[in-house]
Amino acid sequence: MQYRNGQRLPPDAVGVPARLSVNPRARRLSIRIDGRAGEAVLVAPSERGLAQAVAFARTKAEWMRQRLAERPDSAPLEPGAVVPLYGRPTPLVAVGGAGAARLIDGPDGPYIQSGGEGEAFSRRVQNLFRRLARQVLLERTEHHLRALGQRPVTVSIADTRSRWGSCSPHNRSIRYSWRVIMAPPAVADYLAAHEVAHLVHADHSPAYWSVVQRLVGDHRPFRKWLRENGPALHAVGR
Repeated sequence: MQYRNGQRLPPDAVGVPARLSVNPRARRLSIRIDGRAGEAVLVAPSERGLAQAVAFARTKAEWMRQRLAERPDSAPLEPGAVVPLYGRPTPLVAVGGAGAARLIDGPDGPYIQSGGEGEAFSRRVQNLFRRLARQVLLERTEHHLRALGQRPVTVSIADTRSRWGSCSPHNRSIRYSWRVIMAPPAVADYLAAHEVAHLVHADHSPAYWSVVQRLVGDHRPFRKWLRENGPALHAVGR
């Protein structure tokens, strides 16, 4: 069978719903779990390797089923919910009118206040998170660019399903997931360092990781935090 990048496979193909993905920077076959989409992502370095990725996934069917079963429940952005911001639990509070969401420093700690109802409330809160993410990630990106003597880049904020960021050295652009603003600041700083370091080395070689270490020190705790807590962040607003 001929497989192609982006193709979706039915559950009976590998044991769970799955999507095929080609990543030229990948050094080997791998499997990611996309909790938001409820599917496994089978990654190969080239389209020719997708058949091998499918065969590999068939040997990991039970593991994929378990990981998908463990994905967190959805956490809607609705009044009364408590969501993480900068790594801290932050309540969401509705107010009358259609005002934009704002972060308020209250006597009992920070909370987010927003107008709107239903989907409009959720959208306003997400827009606030995007604004805060852009502010923080732009500042940390510029900090790490200066540390490496790199020229400016174009920064954009998106809502990617699994990747926290991506860097395109050829056109000097970096894209981040707004969801990292929910993580502790040190994790967001690591993400900025991770992407800026790709301007020096486009792969994940030892030389690349040495650049990341120059910028943030031991990066392993930050990577571990994202692995363990990332699915819960991707469930927010679902």
